Amino acid sequence: MANLVIDIGNSYTKAAIFDIDELLWVQSYSNIDDEIINQILTKYKPGKAIVSSVNNQQAQNWELYISDRLPLVKFNADMPSSINNHYHTPQTLGLDRLAAIAGAYSLYPEKGNMVIDAGTCITYDWVDKGGNYFGGSISPGLNMRYKALNNYTALLPLIETDIEFNNAFGYDTPSAIRSGVQNGINFEIIGFIEACFKANNELNILLSGGDAIFFDTLLKNSIFAPYVKLEPYLVLKGLNAVIQQHND
Repeated sequence: MANLVIDIGNSYTKAAIFDIDELLWVQSYSNIDDEIINQILTKYKPGKAIVSSVNNQQAQNWELYISDRLPLVKFNADMPSSINNHYHTPQTLGLDRLAAIAGAYSLYPEKGNMVIDAGTCITYDWVDKGGNYFGGSISPGLNMRYKALNNYTALLPLIETDIEFNNAFGYDTPSAIRSGVQNGINFEIIGFIEACFKANNELNILLSGGDAIFFDTLLKNSIFAPYVKLEPYLVLKGLNAVIQQHND
């Protein structure tokens, strides 16, 4: 029986279809509505669905449309059962972070997993091989840093990421901004990974989110490259694992 998984993020809504653990289809939308949902239901005929949102919002029309046609689970902080959540304020923990942790543990339960989710924000979270989660870190994302430099200054331009940029310092204003943003993120990531390895030397580093490929490129040149696994759909996989647990 297929599962419909929907993740409402800060910038996009992602929808996916899973057959047990196999990802059959995935798509991102800037907006989603009844018509899109009807096309998905007609084509894949899922038997159950789960929806997660980073925003505390009322049910949208398309969610009601789903719930009228098949069982719908709203992901919340009391899920998943596989994670021992030691976060002091679990109700304030971002559901995308919790889903990513659940995804990491379901995919690689034999080791600890450090999850770096690179989207609008960069989040760093670690779950040990016993399924224990104690917390993590939240940092501005790649595009947010570029926009902040432009928005909060009078003269600095808004520029785009250059994945080929590898200079230690900038030679003009645009390259100086790239050096500060991209090298700064690189140093930040390496610092968090080093701290995590001090606590657990048997560790996977899982990269997820819209900028995951950029971060994967950065880490390929580091000593941690052998531990890095690119998992762009980790949140969706976590939600799929949760709905399977929920219905057992």
